[in-house]
Amino acid sequence: MSVSLPESASFAAEAKKGFLAVTDRKDGYSFLYPFGWQEVVIQGQDKVFKDVIEPLESVSVNTVATSKGDIRDLGSPQEVAETLIKKVLAPPSQKTKLVEASEHDVDGKTYYTFEFIAQAPNFTRHALGTVTIGNGKFYTLTTGANERRWEKMKDKLHTVIDSFKTFVV
Repeated sequence: MSVSLPESASFAAEAKKGFLAVTDRKDGYSFLYPFGWQEVVIQGQDKVFKDVIEPLESVSVNTVATSKGDIRDLGSPQEVAETLIKKVLAPPSQKTKLVEASEHDVDGKTYYTFEFIAQAPNFTRHALGTVTIGNGKFYTLTTGANERRWEKMKDKLHTVIDSFKTFVV
């Protein structure tokens, strides 16, 4: 009797019930996102998926060319997170707070992961981000939810962040 194993990408997605896998072979990354989120096209973003009912629940990936070879070349996790939050991830009108930032290695590649809160006049977004460098690119994946739904969504959002991987193209 022969047993066929599923392809690794579908196997990874299956391993996390309630999530779908995205693999971008051109830009060299993959991640999981919650089932039910829809892909939307937003200029300046490489990939974006969001919940159709809760618009603040989303995940986006950005890539920017870089000559740096390692994320550590840009500074500590805290420095990189603070700069990204203030200059890229939240508009200047929003009050931001870095909750935590850390470094971890996956298959010999360094990733910085961080949690932050961005306060606008009419809502507060609680978000997670992860960044790394590879393939001559600086990768940023960000996901989050409205603060009022953070407790309900945080485990799912951590799954999204933890699933982000880059690979050589």
